[in-house]
Amino acid sequence: MKTQNARKRETGLARRHRRVRGKISGTAQRPRMCVTRSNNNIYVQVIDDVAGKTLLGVSTLGPDFKATGKKSGTVEGAAAIGEIVGKKALEAGITEIVFDRGGHLYHGRVKAVAEAAREAGLKF
Repeated sequence: MKTQNARKRETGLARRHRRVRGKISGTAQRPRMCVTRSNNNIYVQVIDDVAGKTLLGVSTLGPDFKATGKKSGTVEGAAAIGEIVGKKALEAGITEIVFDRGGHLYHGRVKAVAEAAREAGLKF
């Protein structure tokens, strides 16, 4: 059974995510980069909302991240994920994206993913 504070936190996150998603959408030319995070891991997907397809996905559980040797729940690990997704997107021919922070604050690990993806060559 969840505590009242845990339920309040979840509903707030869902509300913020709906608000963010109401304003942004990904296309084939400029797909949406969606960041989802938990306490231990971070997941990034590049999505074409018009076609309803995920173009690529990277997470701290994948072999690309494991090869870096960084810890998954840290800002350094999130920056490594941003760099990996930036390189993979450029290889796939994606140069511009729309950033979806998933209802989380643009701070800490979410910000680290975005800045590392920018440094890798993606334009927001």
